[in-house]
Amino acid sequence: MSNGKKKNGEKFKSKIGGQAVIEGVMMRGIHKASMACRLPSGEIDLEIWDIKGGKDTPWYRKAPFIRGVFNFFISMIDGYKCITRSAEKQMVDEDDEQEEMTKFEKWLDEKLGDKIMPIVSGISIVIGIAFAVLMFMMVPSWVSKGIDKIIPLNSFAKNVIEGLLKIAIFIGYTAFTAFLKDIRRTYEYHGAEHKSITCYEHGEELTVENVKKHSRFHPRCGTSFVFLVLFISIFVNTVLRLPWSSILVRVICKILVLPLVMGIAYELIRLAGKYDNVVTRIISAPGLAIQRITTREPDEKEMECAISALKAVIPENKDEDQW
Repeated sequence: MSNGKKKNGEKFKSKIGGQAVIEGVMMRGIHKASMACRLPSGEIDLEIWDIKGGKDTPWYRKAPFIRGVFNFFISMIDGYKCITRSAEKQMVDEDDEQEEMTKFEKWLDEKLGDKIMPIVSGISIVIGIAFAVLMFMMVPSWVSKGIDKIIPLNSFAKNVIEGLLKIAIFIGYTAFTAFLKDIRRTYEYHGAEHKSITCYEHGEELTVENVKKHSRFHPRCGTSFVFLVLFISIFVNTVLRLPWSSILVRVICKILVLPLVMGIAYELIRLAGKYDNVVTRIISAPGLAIQRITTREPDEKEMECAISALKAVIPENKDEDQW
Protein backbone atom coordinates (compact mmCIF):
# COMPACT_ATOMS: atom_id res chain seq x y z
CA MET A 1 0.00 0.00 0.00
CA SER A 2 1.26 3.42 -0.89
CA ASN A 3 2.33 5.77 1.91
CA GLY A 4 1.05 8.76 -0.03
CA LYS A 5 -2.19 10.45 0.98
CA LYS A 6 -5.42 9.05 -0.43
CA LYS A 7 -8.24 11.11 -1.80
CA ASN A 8 -9.96 11.24 1.58
CA GLY A 9 -6.75 12.45 3.23
CA GLU A 10 -5.85 9.19 4.94
CA LYS A 11 -2.23 8.10 4.93
CA PHE A 12 -3.01 4.50 5.88
CA LYS A 13 -5.59 2.16 7.38
CA SER A 14 -4.77 1.22 10.96
CA LYS A 15 -5.41 -2.17 12.58
CA ILE A 16 -5.90 -0.56 15.99
CA GLY A 17 -9.40 -0.87 17.36
CA GLY A 18 -11.10 0.22 20.52
CA GLN A 19 -14.16 0.30 22.69
CA ALA A 20 -15.84 2.81 24.95
CA VAL A 21 -15.96 1.83 28.63
CA ILE A 22 -17.31 3.54 31.74
CA GLU A 23 -15.82 7.06 31.69
CA GLY A 24 -13.06 6.00 29.37
CA VAL A 25 -11.73 4.21 26.30
CA MET A 26 -10.02 0.86 25.74
CA MET A 27 -7.66 0.45 22.79
CA ARG A 28 -6.20 -2.75 21.33
CA GLY A 29 -3.08 -2.47 19.21
CA ILE A 30 -0.68 -4.95 17.64
CA HIS A 31 1.34 -5.86 20.73
CA LYS A 32 -0.32 -3.95 23.54
CA ALA A 33 -3.76 -2.99 24.81
CA SER A 34 -4.68 -0.13 27.11
CA MET A 35 -7.53 1.50 28.98
CA ALA A 36 -7.69 5.17 29.95
CA CYS A 37 -10.41 6.21 32.41
CA ARG A 38 -11.32 9.56 33.90
CA LEU A 39 -11.38 9.04 37.67
CA PRO A 40 -13.81 10.87 40.00
CA SER A 41 -10.81 13.01 41.05
CA GLY A 42 -10.49 14.27 37.46
CA GLU A 43 -7.23 12.46 36.74
CA ILE A 44 -6.74 10.00 33.87
CA ASP A 45 -5.94 6.47 35.01
CA LEU A 46 -4.02 4.56 32.29
CA GLU A 47 -3.56 0.79 32.27
CA ILE A 48 -1.34 -0.92 29.68
CA TRP A 49 -0.88 -4.64 29.19
CA ASP A 50 0.73 -6.97 26.65
CA ILE A 51 -1.46 -8.88 24.22
CA LYS A 52 -0.95 -12.61 24.53
CA GLY A 53 -0.06 -14.51 21.40
CA GLY A 54 1.55 -11.89 19.18
CA LYS A 55 3.26 -13.63 16.27
CA ASP A 56 2.23 -16.99 17.73
CA THR A 57 -1.46 -16.32 17.19
CA PRO A 58 -3.30 -19.68 16.77
CA TRP A 59 -4.33 -20.64 13.23
CA TYR A 60 -8.05 -20.44 14.08
CA ARG A 61 -7.66 -16.72 14.84
CA LYS A 62 -6.09 -16.14 11.40
CA ALA A 63 -8.09 -18.43 9.10
CA PRO A 64 -10.71 -16.55 7.02
CA PHE A 65 -14.35 -17.02 8.09
CA ILE A 66 -13.26 -19.01 11.15
CA ARG A 67 -11.27 -16.21 12.81
CA GLY A 68 -14.31 -13.94 13.01
CA VAL A 69 -16.10 -16.09 15.58
CA PHE A 70 -13.08 -16.56 17.86
CA ASN A 71 -11.88 -12.96 17.58
CA PHE A 72 -15.39 -11.66 18.28
CA PHE A 73 -15.86 -13.69 21.47
CA ILE A 74 -12.35 -12.92 22.70
CA SER A 75 -13.02 -9.21 22.10
CA MET A 76 -16.35 -9.53 23.92
CA ILE A 77 -14.71 -11.15 26.94
CA ASP A 78 -11.87 -8.60 27.04
CA GLY A 79 -14.35 -5.76 26.56
CA TYR A 80 -16.59 -7.00 29.37
CA LYS A 81 -13.60 -7.26 31.71
CA CYS A 82 -12.58 -3.70 30.85
CA ILE A 83 -16.11 -2.38 31.39
CA THR A 84 -16.24 -4.09 34.80
CA ARG A 85 -12.82 -2.74 35.75
CA SER A 86 -13.67 0.77 34.54
CA ALA A 87 -16.89 0.72 36.61
CA GLU A 88 -14.91 -0.22 39.71
CA LYS A 89 -12.65 2.78 39.15
CA GLN A 90 -15.67 5.07 39.48
CA MET A 91 -16.48 3.83 42.98
CA VAL A 92 -15.66 6.29 45.73
CA ASP A 93 -13.27 4.88 48.30
CA GLU A 94 -14.92 3.67 51.49
CA ASP A 95 -12.71 5.99 53.53
CA ASP A 96 -14.03 8.97 51.59
CA GLU A 97 -17.70 8.11 51.72
CA GLN A 98 -19.17 5.84 54.39
CA GLU A 99 -22.73 4.67 53.95
CA GLU A 100 -24.53 2.44 56.41
CA MET A 101 -25.18 -0.97 54.89
CA THR A 102 -28.66 -2.47 54.93
CA LYS A 103 -29.24 -5.83 56.65
CA PHE A 104 -29.40 -7.54 53.26
CA GLU A 105 -26.13 -5.92 52.13
CA LYS A 106 -24.46 -6.96 55.41
CA TRP A 107 -25.69 -10.54 54.94
CA LEU A 108 -24.34 -10.63 51.37
CA ASP A 109 -21.01 -9.20 52.50
CA GLU A 110 -20.70 -11.77 55.30
CA LYS A 111 -21.68 -14.75 53.14
CA LEU A 112 -20.01 -13.89 49.85
CA GLY A 113 -17.41 -11.20 50.51
CA ASP A 114 -15.17 -10.66 47.46
CA LYS A 115 -17.07 -13.34 45.54
CA ILE A 116 -20.11 -11.13 45.13
CA MET A 117 -18.84 -9.22 42.06
CA PRO A 118 -18.07 -12.35 39.96
CA ILE A 119 -21.48 -13.75 40.90
CA VAL A 120 -23.27 -10.53 39.95
CA SER A 121 -21.29 -10.38 36.70
CA GLY A 122 -22.20 -13.98 35.88
CA ILE A 123 -25.88 -13.35 36.51
CA SER A 124 -25.72 -10.22 34.33
CA ILE A 125 -24.19 -12.20 31.45
CA VAL A 126 -26.88 -14.91 31.67
CA ILE A 127 -29.66 -12.31 31.74
CA GLY A 128 -28.06 -10.44 28.82
CA ILE A 129 -27.82 -13.57 26.67
CA ALA A 130 -31.40 -14.56 27.50
CA PHE A 131 -32.62 -11.07 26.59
CA ALA A 132 -30.72 -11.14 23.28
CA VAL A 133 -32.14 -14.56 22.34
CA LEU A 134 -35.66 -13.42 23.21
CA MET A 135 -35.56 -10.04 21.44
CA PHE A 136 -33.44 -10.87 18.39
CA MET A 137 -34.36 -14.50 17.73
CA MET A 138 -37.70 -15.46 19.25
CA VAL A 139 -39.81 -12.28 18.95
CA PRO A 140 -39.03 -11.63 15.23
CA SER A 141 -39.79 -15.28 14.42
CA TRP A 142 -43.08 -15.14 16.34
CA VAL A 143 -44.15 -11.95 14.58
CA SER A 144 -43.13 -13.17 11.11
CA LYS A 145 -44.93 -16.47 11.60
CA GLY A 146 -47.98 -14.59 12.89
CA ILE A 147 -48.10 -12.42 9.76
CA ASP A 148 -47.81 -15.59 7.65
CA LYS A 149 -51.02 -16.90 9.24
CA ILE A 150 -52.86 -13.73 8.17
CA ILE A 151 -51.16 -13.23 4.80
CA PRO A 152 -49.54 -16.41 3.39
CA LEU A 153 -45.86 -15.77 2.68
CA ASN A 154 -43.08 -17.77 1.10
CA SER A 155 -39.96 -18.65 3.08
CA PHE A 156 -37.85 -15.78 1.73
CA ALA A 157 -40.54 -13.20 2.55
CA LYS A 158 -40.78 -14.50 6.11
CA ASN A 159 -37.00 -14.36 6.46
CA VAL A 160 -36.94 -10.77 5.16
CA ILE A 161 -39.66 -9.68 7.60
CA GLU A 162 -37.86 -11.47 10.43
CA GLY A 163 -34.54 -9.81 9.50
CA LEU A 164 -36.05 -6.34 9.19
CA LEU A 165 -37.69 -6.75 12.59
CA LYS A 166 -34.33 -7.69 14.15
CA ILE A 167 -32.72 -4.61 12.62
CA ALA A 168 -35.64 -2.42 13.80
CA ILE A 169 -35.35 -3.81 17.34
CA PHE A 170 -31.60 -3.16 17.33
CA ILE A 171 -31.98 0.43 16.12
CA GLY A 172 -34.89 1.07 18.49
CA TYR A 173 -32.98 -0.32 21.47
CA THR A 174 -29.84 1.73 20.77
CA ALA A 175 -31.97 4.86 20.20
CA PHE A 176 -33.73 4.32 23.54
CA THR A 177 -30.46 3.84 25.45
CA ALA A 178 -29.14 7.09 23.97
CA PHE A 179 -31.61 8.93 26.21
CA LEU A 180 -30.02 7.45 29.34
CA LYS A 181 -27.43 9.85 30.77
CA ASP A 182 -24.73 7.26 31.55
CA ILE A 183 -25.13 5.47 28.21
CA ARG A 184 -25.05 8.78 26.36
CA ARG A 185 -21.68 9.55 27.96
CA THR A 186 -20.45 6.13 26.86
CA TYR A 187 -21.56 6.98 23.32
CA GLU A 188 -19.52 10.19 23.61
CA TYR A 189 -16.44 8.17 24.54
CA HIS A 190 -17.27 5.92 21.58
CA GLY A 191 -17.12 9.00 19.37
CA ALA A 192 -13.81 10.02 20.95
CA GLU A 193 -12.38 6.57 20.20
CA HIS A 194 -13.33 6.83 16.51
CA LYS A 195 -12.13 10.42 16.12
CA SER A 196 -8.72 9.70 17.66
CA ILE A 197 -8.14 6.63 15.46
CA THR A 198 -9.15 8.59 12.36
CA CYS A 199 -6.77 11.39 13.34
CA TYR A 200 -3.98 8.83 13.72
CA GLU A 201 -4.82 7.31 10.31
CA HIS A 202 -4.47 10.76 8.75
CA GLY A 203 -0.92 10.97 10.10
CA GLU A 204 -1.66 13.97 12.32
CA GLU A 205 -0.30 14.61 15.80
CA LEU A 206 -2.66 13.26 18.45
CA THR A 207 -3.83 16.46 20.11
CA VAL A 208 -7.31 17.47 21.19
CA GLU A 209 -7.46 20.17 18.51
CA ASN A 210 -6.52 17.73 15.74
CA VAL A 211 -8.81 14.95 16.98
CA LYS A 212 -11.74 17.35 17.35
CA LYS A 213 -11.95 18.10 13.61
CA HIS A 214 -12.27 14.46 12.52
CA SER A 215 -15.41 12.36 12.03
CA ARG A 216 -16.91 10.33 14.86
CA PHE A 217 -17.93 7.64 12.33
CA HIS A 218 -15.62 4.77 11.42
CA PRO A 219 -16.18 1.71 9.15
CA ARG A 220 -14.43 -0.72 11.53
CA CYS A 221 -16.98 -0.45 14.30
CA GLY A 222 -18.90 -2.96 16.39
CA THR A 223 -22.12 -1.22 15.39
CA SER A 224 -21.43 -1.97 11.73
CA PHE A 225 -20.56 -5.56 12.60
CA VAL A 226 -23.86 -6.11 14.44
CA PHE A 227 -25.83 -4.68 11.52
CA LEU A 228 -24.04 -6.96 9.06
CA VAL A 229 -24.74 -10.00 11.24
CA LEU A 230 -28.46 -9.14 11.31
CA PHE A 231 -28.57 -8.41 7.58
CA ILE A 232 -26.56 -11.42 6.41
CA SER A 233 -28.67 -13.74 8.56
CA ILE A 234 -31.63 -13.05 6.24
CA PHE A 235 -29.87 -14.68 3.29
CA VAL A 236 -28.10 -17.44 5.24
CA ASN A 237 -31.36 -18.51 6.91
CA THR A 238 -33.06 -18.55 3.50
CA VAL A 239 -30.33 -20.53 1.72
CA LEU A 240 -30.12 -23.09 4.54
CA ARG A 241 -33.92 -23.26 4.73
CA LEU A 242 -34.19 -23.09 8.50
CA PRO A 243 -37.49 -24.65 9.64
CA TRP A 244 -40.58 -22.61 10.50
CA SER A 245 -42.60 -25.49 11.95
CA SER A 246 -41.38 -24.81 15.51
CA ILE A 247 -40.10 -21.49 16.85
CA LEU A 248 -37.94 -23.28 19.42
CA VAL A 249 -36.34 -25.52 16.78
CA ARG A 250 -35.83 -22.49 14.53
CA VAL A 251 -34.10 -20.56 17.31
CA ILE A 252 -31.79 -23.50 18.01
CA CYS A 253 -30.96 -23.72 14.29
CA LYS A 254 -30.25 -19.96 14.16
CA ILE A 255 -27.87 -20.29 17.10
CA LEU A 256 -26.08 -23.15 15.32
CA VAL A 257 -25.59 -21.16 12.08
CA LEU A 258 -24.67 -17.95 13.91
CA PRO A 259 -20.90 -18.70 13.69
CA LEU A 260 -21.20 -18.84 9.89
CA VAL A 261 -23.05 -15.52 9.80
CA MET A 262 -20.51 -13.92 12.13
CA GLY A 263 -17.62 -15.25 10.06
CA ILE A 264 -18.99 -13.65 6.88
CA ALA A 265 -19.73 -10.34 8.66
CA TYR A 266 -16.21 -10.25 10.12
CA GLU A 267 -14.58 -10.67 6.72
CA LEU A 268 -16.72 -7.85 5.29
CA ILE A 269 -15.71 -5.57 8.18
CA ARG A 270 -12.05 -6.37 7.49
CA LEU A 271 -12.54 -5.43 3.83
CA ALA A 272 -14.17 -2.16 4.86
CA GLY A 273 -11.26 -1.45 7.20
CA LYS A 274 -8.63 -2.29 4.60
CA TYR A 275 -10.01 -0.75 1.39
CA ASP A 276 -11.84 2.38 0.36
CA ASN A 277 -13.88 1.85 -2.81
CA VAL A 278 -17.48 1.76 -4.00
CA VAL A 279 -18.10 -1.77 -2.68
CA THR A 280 -16.69 -1.13 0.80
CA ARG A 281 -18.56 2.17 1.03
CA ILE A 282 -21.82 0.33 0.31
CA ILE A 283 -20.94 -2.27 2.96
CA SER A 284 -20.14 0.46 5.50
CA ALA A 285 -23.04 2.82 4.74
CA PRO A 286 -25.77 1.26 6.98
CA GLY A 287 -23.42 0.83 9.94
CA LEU A 288 -22.13 4.38 9.59
CA ALA A 289 -25.73 5.63 9.58
CA ILE A 290 -26.52 3.72 12.80
CA GLN A 291 -23.37 5.20 14.37
CA ARG A 292 -25.27 8.50 14.42
CA ILE A 293 -27.05 6.90 17.37
CA THR A 294 -24.23 4.89 18.99
CA THR A 295 -21.69 7.75 18.90
CA ARG A 296 -21.94 11.33 20.11
CA GLU A 297 -19.61 14.28 19.77
CA PRO A 298 -17.18 14.06 22.72
CA ASP A 299 -15.89 16.89 24.88
CA GLU A 300 -12.21 17.69 25.30
CA LYS A 301 -11.77 15.59 28.45
CA GLU A 302 -13.23 12.56 26.72
CA MET A 303 -10.92 13.06 23.76
CA GLU A 304 -7.96 13.29 26.14
CA CYS A 305 -8.81 9.81 27.46
CA ALA A 306 -9.03 8.38 23.95
CA ILE A 307 -5.71 9.98 22.98
CA SER A 308 -3.99 8.59 26.10
CA ALA A 309 -5.28 5.09 25.38
CA LEU A 310 -4.34 5.25 21.69
CA LYS A 311 -0.80 6.59 22.22
CA ALA A 312 -0.10 3.69 24.58
CA VAL A 313 -0.71 1.02 21.92
CA ILE A 314 0.87 2.54 18.80
CA PRO A 315 3.75 0.19 17.82
CA GLU A 316 7.28 1.53 17.44
CA ASN A 317 7.35 0.13 13.92
CA LYS A 318 4.23 1.64 12.33
CA ASP A 319 4.59 -0.66 9.30
CA GLU A 320 3.23 -3.41 11.57
CA ASP A 321 0.04 -1.40 11.91
CA GLN A 322 -0.79 -1.10 8.22
CA TRP A 323 -3.27 -3.35 6.46
